[in-house]
Amino acid sequence: MNSQYMNLIQIIRSFNRFYTNILGLLDKHIYESEFSLAEVRVLYDIEHMEVCTAKKLIDELKIDPGYLSRILKRFENDSLIYRVQSPEDGRLYYLYLTDKGKNTLSTLDDLSNAQIYKLISCLPEQDKMSVVESMKTIQNAFSENPLKIKEKITIRSELRPGDVGYLIHLHGRFYAEECKYNYMFEGYVCKTIFDMFNNYNAEKDRFWFAEANGEIIGAVAIIGHSAARAQLRWFILHPSFRGIGLGNTLLDEAMKYCQEKGYKQVFLETTDDQKIAIKMYMKVGFKKVAEHENKEWGKKLIERTYELDLPIGNLDSFKF
Repeated sequence: MNSQYMNLIQIIRSFNRFYTNILGLLDKHIYESEFSLAEVRVLYDIEHMEVCTAKKLIDELKIDPGYLSRILKRFENDSLIYRVQSPEDGRLYYLYLTDKGKNTLSTLDDLSNAQIYKLISCLPEQDKMSVVESMKTIQNAFSENPLKIKEKITIRSELRPGDVGYLIHLHGRFYAEECKYNYMFEGYVCKTIFDMFNNYNAEKDRFWFAEANGEIIGAVAIIGHSAARAQLRWFILHPSFRGIGLGNTLLDEAMKYCQEKGYKQVFLETTDDQKIAIKMYMKVGFKKVAEHENKEWGKKLIERTYELDLPIGNLDSFKF
């Protein structure tokens, strides 16, 4: 095992020890009740899992069957749950919370929310957001099947108040973190969006926003410049949601829209360091037509313009 992996392993183990202490704190103090974290999770899943059974709980929670059996027996004795025998299989029982169980879970939820609020309320606002984003990144990275993540993502074209403000935020944040662009780039994005809204027309312009858990995690837009020519703009994906085909889906939607609207040519502007995005554009058929130097965003860059002549009538030509 090389030294690079050993360093990563030690960082992960250090985090594990730290977070185990956090969980211990939650287990001991947050709920201030007779229930352990495992017991609270069992109550939660019985309430929220569709057609809950003991086997499903074992599979979902990776819990020892004997331990789960003792928990369920205690819950029954305390009138927190009840079982209903399956009419199709006499060996199978469905699990439900009683009214007492639902009230107990509601109380535990309130206690948990209050204690987690206490845990993070002292953090600066940016740190709060960083903690949440990091937790999402870990969860997505270690999910068993990336396709399950994609199934939870929705894409909408409706433009809502706050959308473009958050789109500017995503550009400013991720281009600074990943590409080391300065604040001037965020100002550039603000200006391009402001200029667009001076002539915005829902009949020729379209945004697509990808959302997960109610939060925008990706976007792309098509802005019409004439009856025949449009521009692809503000294409971005949250790092936690890359590598699952979402970028291809957004780009596919944008290209189909251009064909439906009868645009004959689409162009875009990007920089030479956006290598992954450029590969996607070239795969669709975009070709570089111009480039020039840019030193305004904190580093030396080459801005490039790409163009695509659209085929007529074949809406499947952009399938990835």
